[in-house]
Amino acid sequence: MKRFYNGSIVLEREVLPSGIVVTEGASIVYAGPSSAAPSTPTAAMVDLSGGYLAPGFIDLHVHGGANADFMDGTEAAWRTVLLAHARHGTTTLTPTTTVARHDQHLRFLELCRHFQCQLAAGARVAGAHLYGPYFAEAAKGCHPGQTVRPPTPADYEPYLAFAANIRTATVAPELPGAEDFMRACRSHGIRGNAGHSHATFEQMEAALGWGIRHVDHLFCAMSDRARLRLSQTYPMRGGVMEATLFFDDLTTEVIADGKHLAGDLLRLAFKVKGPDRLALVTDANRAMDMPDGRYIFGPLDGGEWILKKDGVGLMPDGIALASSVVGMDECVRTFRRLVPEASLADVIRMATLTPARIIGIDQKVGSLVVGKRADLVVLDQELNIREVLIGGSRLT
Repeated sequence: MKRFYNGSIVLEREVLPSGIVVTEGASIVYAGPSSAAPSTPTAAMVDLSGGYLAPGFIDLHVHGGANADFMDGTEAAWRTVLLAHARHGTTTLTPTTTVARHDQHLRFLELCRHFQCQLAAGARVAGAHLYGPYFAEAAKGCHPGQTVRPPTPADYEPYLAFAANIRTATVAPELPGAEDFMRACRSHGIRGNAGHSHATFEQMEAALGWGIRHVDHLFCAMSDRARLRLSQTYPMRGGVMEATLFFDDLTTEVIADGKHLAGDLLRLAFKVKGPDRLALVTDANRAMDMPDGRYIFGPLDGGEWILKKDGVGLMPDGIALASSVVGMDECVRTFRRLVPEASLADVIRMATLTPARIIGIDQKVGSLVVGKRADLVVLDQELNIREVLIGGSRLT
């Protein structure tokens, strides 16, 4: 049993000064004011030293870190990434594919199944985010172009054999076969995302009818009025961006590294979507926690060369962005700094309970509630990581 004291605890809607959290084994058994806390004379005392205790972070969109990528196809690479992100406060994540060959995706799904069943020293695997390969060619971003393809049953049915290990799947709604793919995913209990797409507002509205409920990295690799005007002068049409902001049924996410999006766009996203429909994600690649230089985005066999420079991933031309290179703790600090309208409880919720709800694991994790798993992050007053606990055990 552990008793966390002498700090503030970050609850779903408020920060409670002088709060107490008590854990027993892997579970939370109390979270609330000190005045109502149970007596725990045998508990190990954990002094928060005036800082904060928050739920462990949950990352919906993450590719790699510490010079490894989930697409590398080895257990060693997965262990490396899971541990690297845990050190940044992420206690649960959805490993995210890149565009790659069919066999590489099948290997990724095999490893996802393995790590869901076997706890590693690091973040827990909630299930896969099948992100590539069903992107619009013109919106592929830094992903390998030679293996971008539309969804066909022959291609995706072998993936659906791993449906129990897939949390979410992304598709560009304008692709031929997108509707059939998404309906097949939904029939297997897989949640639907739109991403890397130049769809119109009308196509996005239709995609809601297929079951799409989330949009990947708002403002990035997506159509908007200006882009769609290049193919139709009038009337001007809305695209993925406008549809994401308009439809209340759509949740979304932002890469809050301070490089992908300026503060004004983060503020707009927060104002329109709010902390219950907006998640923070890292979209981190293998260059996280590595020095500046050249790295491969995606699998070592067939990925794309990128640069880490100025705190972000860049394409070799030094202009186009290529994923992020920071952990979730940096995203939390950055969003807190750039969006004054958001309270600390709001920001923490966007990195914990909101992503948990988006992927359907909020009954187990995401908030300091009795009965939930004791996945916890101890933060100092500047929101730097002091300690991470996964299932009540301290990360070493």
